[in-house]
Amino acid sequence: MLDNKYVVIDLETTGNLPKKGDRIIQFAAVVIENGKITEKFSSLVNPKKQIPAFIEELTGIHDDMVKDAPVFSEIAPRIEKILEGAYFVAHNVLFDLSFLQEELQLAGFEGFYGSVIDTVEMARILYPTADGYKLSDLAEKENLQHDRPHQADSDAEVTAELFLILLNKLASMPITTLRQLSQLSGGLKSDLQQLLDELLVEKDLTKEVLPEGLEMFKGIALKKETARQSVNREKESLHYPEQEAEKIKIIKQAFENFENRTGQLTMMDGIYQAFQKHEHLLIEAGTGVGKSLGYLLPSVFYSKQIGQPVVVSTHTIQLQEQIIKKEIPMLEKMLPFKFISVLLKGRSHYISLEKFNETLLDENDNYDTTLTKMQILVWLMETDTGDKDELNLASGGSFYWNRIKNDPAVFIQSNEWLEKDYYLRAKKTAEEANLIITNHSLLLSDLSTDGTILPNFDFCIIDEGHHFEKVASQFFGFSLDYLSTRMLLSQFGHYEQKQLFYQFEELLQVSGIKGEALTHTSKINKLATDLFYEMDEFFKLIALYAKKMGSNKKGFIRAKVRFSDEDHGKEKSALVHSAERFAFLLKDLHSAMMDRLAWIENKKDKLTQEHRNIIEELISFLHDLEELKNTVQSCFILKTNFVKWMEVDYRSPQNVTTFLAKPASVAVALREKFFNKKKSVVVTSATLTVNHSFEYIKKEIGLHSASTMMIPSPFEYGDHVQLLISEDLPEINSVSLDDYVVTITEHIISLSEATKGRMLILFTAYDMLKKTYELIKESGFLSDFAIFAQGITSGSRTRLTRNFQRYDKAILLGTSSFWEGVDIPGEDLSCLIIVRLPFSPPDEPFTEAKCQYITQQGGNAFSDYSLPEAILRFKQGFGRLIRTASDRGIVIVLDKRIITTKYGNAFLKSIPAVPVKKGNIDELVEIINEWL
Repeated sequence: MLDNKYVVIDLETTGNLPKKGDRIIQFAAVVIENGKITEKFSSLVNPKKQIPAFIEELTGIHDDMVKDAPVFSEIAPRIEKILEGAYFVAHNVLFDLSFLQEELQLAGFEGFYGSVIDTVEMARILYPTADGYKLSDLAEKENLQHDRPHQADSDAEVTAELFLILLNKLASMPITTLRQLSQLSGGLKSDLQQLLDELLVEKDLTKEVLPEGLEMFKGIALKKETARQSVNREKESLHYPEQEAEKIKIIKQAFENFENRTGQLTMMDGIYQAFQKHEHLLIEAGTGVGKSLGYLLPSVFYSKQIGQPVVVSTHTIQLQEQIIKKEIPMLEKMLPFKFISVLLKGRSHYISLEKFNETLLDENDNYDTTLTKMQILVWLMETDTGDKDELNLASGGSFYWNRIKNDPAVFIQSNEWLEKDYYLRAKKTAEEANLIITNHSLLLSDLSTDGTILPNFDFCIIDEGHHFEKVASQFFGFSLDYLSTRMLLSQFGHYEQKQLFYQFEELLQVSGIKGEALTHTSKINKLATDLFYEMDEFFKLIALYAKKMGSNKKGFIRAKVRFSDEDHGKEKSALVHSAERFAFLLKDLHSAMMDRLAWIENKKDKLTQEHRNIIEELISFLHDLEELKNTVQSCFILKTNFVKWMEVDYRSPQNVTTFLAKPASVAVALREKFFNKKKSVVVTSATLTVNHSFEYIKKEIGLHSASTMMIPSPFEYGDHVQLLISEDLPEINSVSLDDYVVTITEHIISLSEATKGRMLILFTAYDMLKKTYELIKESGFLSDFAIFAQGITSGSRTRLTRNFQRYDKAILLGTSSFWEGVDIPGEDLSCLIIVRLPFSPPDEPFTEAKCQYITQQGGNAFSDYSLPEAILRFKQGFGRLIRTASDRGIVIVLDKRIITTKYGNAFLKSIPAVPVKKGNIDELVEIINEWL
């Protein structure tokens, strides 16, 4: 395989469409022979047309650079010669190949018709857990020098080095895995199968020795389970380090240059004492306190002393990973004794090896499924946990995951796979662990299943505690959306669609199982047809209701519309009738298929393994179907005091329609089901207080009798942050949305030019973000800035943040999820703009209902809910700017209510003390120029 000739190609072009006249402006090739780079060739190319501004910005190549360069036909003979007898390799090969092909043919050459290899596809398979597959991401992962991204010669060299690393990784794999990959690779876009087959021929000539750390189990290569040190969870008489000097001595074992953070040590003692006294405790710990270590250290000591676990619950996966990968290893270095920690997630996060093995060689896979199977084969040689969150799956890969996820099997669970069950392994570790790291959702699921998920525990830390109430209200509520519902029913399908229903009926035929008493196939097929029709009608009626009730929201693309039980209009009654029919059809289909299952249960010895897989899938489907029926009934038919609303996108109302139902308050449920049953719960976050008081959060989560601690940030905010308030903007409610957007866009353009980018702009509504983004783009004033906008620029929050950090002159526009959980330390972010004080709109359904509920209870909706909620969000937004002790920057508030209203002061009092300056836009720009 290594003695082949490979030519790695990269092109820079004027655009993506050679057929529409786009041309190459730079060509580069790197030749690899016998596993070594033997030749490099690159040339600028005169495209005989102007290079567009954005291509110049991306590549750094401008018209002057190419005006004396050869035209493509002059270098075409050399390219043709280089490619002779070679594999054509590129990062995203279909683009480079089709473009080059077009240019070669225009120059009168035949073009290239040999084998092709795509390094993106290869990297997806061989790095199944990578964050991203852009060339720059992969170069960073492998520590390859990549000085000039988007210049063909630099990109081709890095691609060639990456390709050699990938080849070596392939060559080191077990023969069995290579055979499995080869069997699957026929469905790929490139000729990887050819490489794999050559490699297998070479390997067959040698005696295979399994690489260290791997084992073969039923024909699948797995990473060997690391032998855990046996630590029993019996009580141990350990001395907790009560003196400051003792704690510092322990911490210094892991930090050579440890800066004493008094706040962190105070936090440790507070938590240890709360556990000892069996008290609940709320701690607000400012940015930079070192919160995670602040609760992990006392938790481990206390767990060892009482021989019971402490559960640590977080809201985000990022924080869980940080605890497991960064904080726990540091703790292990510090402490003079051994302890066990485990990350425990919901069961469906873990792979079922048995199901994976059964489906591995299914025929008729689509591209995404094939790719996912290949990724998983490689990943199983690397993973300790079998947790899907480690994988970077294509969107279609998630469909396949649903078929192989770990859930209680009925038909195919054979005991021989149990010893390799990742979920059971995690649960077994949890039974012995001192620290169990989990998330708020799983913690709440444990309450509703009477503690069957987590081992018994009495002591708990809730980090990111400001989210706990929101997660609980989702957990106790319901949600229904068109795409998931359609996807679920499509799994079953009509008989003609040859999905699960067809496969099951075939199974009955083939295995000769005759059930005269069973409903006829054609009857069930009609039931399925009716169900699909009713589902479409039902979601159309939801969209219709939303359109009728939300018709006052002119010019908005997305809307949230409340669904009230008091409403007696015809749209409402049509919707409820449709929901009743939909629920009946779901119930009928469920019982007809359950009868079939009961019938086949007695004949199960006649079934083949493939048949058992189909039955397993059907059982899982029927479980989801039952849940869907219960959700429809709870939302539309049963009387509940939930807040109900719908969210629609008017551009394609049916496809993006969601119906939600949540309790207005979860305080009582949390108090009775959680806090009253635990000996000590510590709730912590950087944002729990409003104007130095914990009353709001206590009320929201139902925690009345609890001690409180406020630990300020160690950062010198006064020296590092300026807060600027714009005085020359109109009052928000005095002008139309469009006029307001025009004014703030002008301000944003002036401020961006002053700060040279590195700016995060936080909006409270997507519509305003979208209009502002479009106006900035239209104006052309910031054409040399890289501008990213949530919901417009593609990619997740993490990807947008990463892309933002890549450019010096960058601006990032974000809404709700960007107000917190975005970490951009250092120079990358020096200016934060808060467009509006983050009040929830009063007509937002949940806010409206919550306010009504508070008023009915005799409270004041504004001061008891709207204001404190906005202040907490404002604090979270403010916290984005300063992430480390050396950061400095400017916060600009474009909403003058912060200085013109009585309540504005409560926002300023809730953040660290910083200099506040007011002025018109010119004065603000002057202050920025002086300060930055």
